[in-house]
Amino acid sequence: MSTSTQQIDLIYFTLFPWDNPYSSVSLSFTREFAKHNRVFYINPPFTLKDIVKNKGDERIKSRFKDQLLHRMRYESIPNLPDNVIAVHPPSILPINWLPKGNTYNRLHQWDNEVIYKTIEKVIKDYNIQNYIYLNCFNPFVGGTLPRPRFSPLLNIYQCIDDMMQEAYTAKHWAGLEERVIETADIAVVTSRQLHKLKSPLNPNTHILHNAVDDTIFKKALAIKYERPTELQDIQTPIIGFTGNMDGSRIDYPLLKSIAEKHPDKTLVLVGPTNSDDYLKVGLDQQPNIIFTGSKNINDLPQYLQHFDVLIIPFLCNELTASIYPLKINEYLFSGKPVIATNFSEDIRGFQEVIYIANDHAHFHQLVDTAITEHSEDRKVARVEVAKTNTWTHRVKEFWTIVEQHLEKYETAPYTI
Repeated sequence: MSTSTQQIDLIYFTLFPWDNPYSSVSLSFTREFAKHNRVFYINPPFTLKDIVKNKGDERIKSRFKDQLLHRMRYESIPNLPDNVIAVHPPSILPINWLPKGNTYNRLHQWDNEVIYKTIEKVIKDYNIQNYIYLNCFNPFVGGTLPRPRFSPLLNIYQCIDDMMQEAYTAKHWAGLEERVIETADIAVVTSRQLHKLKSPLNPNTHILHNAVDDTIFKKALAIKYERPTELQDIQTPIIGFTGNMDGSRIDYPLLKSIAEKHPDKTLVLVGPTNSDDYLKVGLDQQPNIIFTGSKNINDLPQYLQHFDVLIIPFLCNELTASIYPLKINEYLFSGKPVIATNFSEDIRGFQEVIYIANDHAHFHQLVDTAITEHSEDRKVARVEVAKTNTWTHRVKEFWTIVEQHLEKYETAPYTI
């Protein structure tokens, strides 16, 4: 990256708070951007409903005075350099419950102003001159920065999921996202399916897949770990999953049938359970299933190292068709065999190095195949694929997209 490019700041407004208990696309990009650029990481605002309903949450308690006085605050993100400045905006009104109409529109504009004024203060306080505005999956407020009130080099919107597939986001956010994509200078999407859906809205729509933090996940091969506490008494082969146990994505009946069809193995599920759908199918009653709960991303290599096979048990539906899962490259860095359902065009792009199941019966067969497979060549091939999908690679792709756009319109003040 050239010296002149390092003079470009990034104002990064995201749906994903920096202090979420698990990592996110936004934080991963920020870690990489921060190697060369200042990044102003703007958390999504709390709504008044959030503050009242979750007043005991430490993330709200620590900011309560500022929220009460309706003022923004600057924060520091642990383990990130000083050139990452975190910002938490004042609260906004919870209006998603309202129907479309004038009342909603007026209150939505009020919420937008909260973000605009926050960004204006940040620009003034830090004398920001040349910047890119990057919005990660939050079209509800601050979708793009209106010109001439603001002067970003580019307005860029990141789409990471199909909002039409979730009832909450489909009500208002999906329509707002369409308008944001139409007005953005560039839209970037994480999957091929999302590109098909969003590129008709903006010809400058590019695929920027999710990636992996190699500094974390290469440790699964480089370091010899002791077994995590939850695995110490397991004597059987281990089928492992890491990630959010989201009922709209996870095929819970498949997980139950895996446990039933493989009583000689243990299924270990590492991650938060955000719905009770798994209880409805009786996963908690299976003697060979272990739930570990949430784990820090830095702890995951320890688990991956001691799993025998890794799985992505996603449902095959319109939502998952748009997903390029973060975990695929995290898994591949461990060198372990991976089995996935046939949920998206992007997962099929890994078919040379993973097993893809066409149905539940096929998945069960592949578990035995994968556990008995000890090919060193396949192990090396998996790791080599993961090495091409790091966040370093993705940020290089990001700057290439930016360069092409700025050169096309001859507006670039710097050579990138």
